Amino acid sequence: MKKIKDRKEYRRYRIKMRIRNSITPGTASLPRFTVFRSNKGIYAQLIDDAEGKTLVSASSREKGIVEKKVPKIEQAKLVGQLIAEKAKEAGIQQVIFDRNGYLYHGRIKSLAEAAREAGLKF
Repeated sequence: MKKIKDRKEYRRYRIKMRIRNSITPGTASLPRFTVFRSNKGIYAQLIDDAEGKTLVSASSREKGIVEKKVPKIEQAKLVGQLIAEKAKEAGIQQVIFDRNGYLYHGRIKSLAEAAREAGLKF
């Protein structure tokens, strides 16, 4: 296991690995939908683990979202809609959701629900 000094970081890393071991690795036809949340923004990627490549990505730092001065939960909804639209353009309808050690509430939940409403299945 990776050596981490900070207790919070170590706790999240353990949770992250527990989740990662329970889900199947992403493929080109069924990619892993992973989320990263920082204090300033939220980032989402669809990853093909077999190739080790990011197929589609979206973040709250993109032009259309940054220009709108909205709260972080609203930003997460916009990112969820954006990643679903980009996934449709890439021909991806179904994904495996990886919450990356974060609790499923707040920004993570709003991003996931917005992606589902926009047509992404997981």
